[in-house]
Amino acid sequence: MLKWTFLLCAALALLAWTQSPQLPVPGQIRAELLHEPMQLAAALAPYKTTVSGVRYTVEPSHSYAIQGLVVSKHNANTWWDWAHAAWRDHLNVTDVCVLWGSNLASGVCQAISFSSGQWTCNYQTTSTAAYQAFNPARFSNNHLLTDSPALARELRQLRIGDQVRITGHLAAYRHQAGQDFLRSTSTTRQDTGNFSCETIFVTDVAVLRSAPAGWRTLSWLAGLGMGVCLLIGLARPYRTRG
Repeated sequence: MLKWTFLLCAALALLAWTQSPQLPVPGQIRAELLHEPMQLAAALAPYKTTVSGVRYTVEPSHSYAIQGLVVSKHNANTWWDWAHAAWRDHLNVTDVCVLWGSNLASGVCQAISFSSGQWTCNYQTTSTAAYQAFNPARFSNNHLLTDSPALARELRQLRIGDQVRITGHLAAYRHQAGQDFLRSTSTTRQDTGNFSCETIFVTDVAVLRSAPAGWRTLSWLAGLGMGVCLLIGLARPYRTRG
């Protein structure tokens, strides 16, 4: 019985893992997400901060607030991410790819798939109509910076399907810890390709509406069930036949 319970939990965990997070339909989108990001020239002087022993200079250019739907993300502490470690970039804790405006109101995002790399966010579709309806000026990859451990945890915990508001300032940042490192920021939503990402030093993040947690909850429960089965199995007396 224990063996079959373990196998059932493993099958449920695998099923949950293979399910892509479901994006909300237009009727589930909060009204704030239909507005453009807010950007104003900032009168902030460059400042320094230290994260994981590296001293960074942050150079703000604009105050910034964006409200959007998370469609893809990449945490810099993911096991296969080598670039952030190699460049000693500990200030950039996560990247989130978000949509807003007509891309949400039209529901076109339902026909498009999104993915993230170490620095990039990509979209693709087999639908010509969806490709033509999609507005790349209402789609951005955001490199999120913070020197606050508590805020870093909040940013890493954002999930695909979350409707979020991110507030802070667009900024370039640099360090000279063994190399000359500099990352700049885009200040327009009209650009594409390399250097078109927004680099945001985050002061606040809010989840306006959380992604449905059904498959994620099933995955957690199935993993818990597998763990309980293993503990029970290890606690049973070991018997041999001679």
